[in-house]
Amino acid sequence: MTSATAISKAERSYIQTGLLFKSPQRADGRSLLDFRSVALETGVAPLANGSARISIGRSQHDGAGGTEDVEESESEGTDGGRLVCTVSCSPAAYSHLSSGALEDFQYDLTTVLHQTLSHPSLLPNNLRILPKKKAWVLHLDLLVLADAGNIYDALFMAARSALWDTKVPRTRSVEYTAKKGGLGGSGKVGGAGDMDVDEEATSGFDTRHIQHARDFELPDYWDEGEILDGRSRWPVCITLYLLLPTHFLDAGIQEEAAVPLRILLMFSFATPGDPDMQAMRLIGPGELTVDQLQDLMKDGEKYARDLFVALDMKLKDEDIRRNQKARERFAKR
Repeated sequence: MTSATAISKAERSYIQTGLLFKSPQRADGRSLLDFRSVALETGVAPLANGSARISIGRSQHDGAGGTEDVEESESEGTDGGRLVCTVSCSPAAYSHLSSGALEDFQYDLTTVLHQTLSHPSLLPNNLRILPKKKAWVLHLDLLVLADAGNIYDALFMAARSALWDTKVPRTRSVEYTAKKGGLGGSGKVGGAGDMDVDEEATSGFDTRHIQHARDFELPDYWDEGEILDGRSRWPVCITLYLLLPTHFLDAGIQEEAAVPLRILLMFSFATPGDPDMQAMRLIGPGELTVDQLQDLMKDGEKYARDLFVALDMKLKDEDIRRNQKARERFAKR
């Protein structure tokens, strides 16, 4: 399902004709492969373990990642934890959709995000608390405040930025050891006039010599925790809008309505070599031949790499900015 607004046949023909020119023309003057300006800010939700705000044109998407929940490994979770994605859309962003249609659209967005990002190959190694007992459940909640087109690329950028910013709380294993000599904590000394001798009161919780960890506690650290392991693995999505024999990127809301056929390509660039394709989806009416699909995948990899590099540089700049602000606040104390 798509969220495209309705346009007339004349508008559709006008937009498609402009895109198929020898020198393609778009309403905002961009070339076929140009993105609109992208604004990114991390740390926008103080109560979340990680958060980010992304704006593409007039579109705005918030992504917040939290690691507050703990689950037993015997339940539906895995030994190493898991990731749960949820996408919500503001009704004001899709006023042309009924409540039922909006729920279906949110479900479609959630399915694409969750099936891609929750894959075991992307799961961070530091979500495990106690091996085969307890692990963190990472909830990634994304909110669409406005949509001006290219929703999937924006959501994946917001998700990657929020997960990049997410911190995992530090934990320390504890073990409970029952006292020897009974519950009273005292021992009997034999002889005439047996008297009670109080033993030194000690805690039953041991955090230094752990043999069999039974539970955990949160130590008091000055920072918010440690970053997610392997955060460079989180993928980006590139959407190719198909008006064969050509294609273009970052469609506006009217362009999406005029060109409903698109292919989503999700790439992870964790290693400098060949990237990993995490997922691929074809949306809209139409079909592709094998040769066309191979060409689009090759082009999509190049576009996705450029997007990944630009987003990575911005996220590192955000880290520097936030660290500087933290130092300034600490200096004022």
